[in-house]
Amino acid sequence: MLKKLRVLYVEDEEDILKFASMVLEDYVEHLYVARNGREALEILGKVPIDLVVTDILMPKMNGIELIREIKKNSNWDISVIVATAHTETNYLLECIELRVDGYILKPIDVEELLKCILRSVLVKIQASEIESKNILFNAISVFVGGKKIEIIKYLMENSNEDNIFYGSYEDIVQDVGVSKPTVVKTFKQLIDTGLLVRLKNKVYKFQPNISKYKDNQK
Repeated sequence: MLKKLRVLYVEDEEDILKFASMVLEDYVEHLYVARNGREALEILGKVPIDLVVTDILMPKMNGIELIREIKKNSNWDISVIVATAHTETNYLLECIELRVDGYILKPIDVEELLKCILRSVLVKIQASEIESKNILFNAISVFVGGKKIEIIKYLMENSNEDNIFYGSYEDIVQDVGVSKPTVVKTFKQLIDTGLLVRLKNKVYKFQPNISKYKDNQK
């Protein structure tokens, strides 16, 4: 899951920033760094960011001010983690009021940092995956019905997190209670429209390209 994230790390202490960068760049899709809140806002205005990890005490614009600016912008759906020292506990009440998504204590522990990042974005990632599957399911429902939609629903519910389904026609016949010709025809239609790709024998991958599917149905 972390490999899909675009993370912005905001820290004015160069050693901490180098350490965090060295660690995170191996785990996330893109890592951006800033040395104060103003630099962070400039980056946020240019590139899409999923998660911000920010220090509190920084020059020019501190972490609290940065978080306030992030929360003000309704177009940004960004998780925020605060990196804080024990001596900065008086700022935590403000962070709680601002509803930050997580806290990590300094000195930074790699394992705790990664766990905190995962906890902070897990709900959003799961919600996004569920929404994409629901959109795909609803789009297909417009064009097919009856036993076919039951087969498609079965495929989606039994696919892994990478949208890959492992199984045979016989499995679906038995579990869904449909005829084999119906299963074969449904698979062919899904493959023809580009929604399903056969990787190898009994291994298929969903390709949720709904716009392409709709175009093929016109």
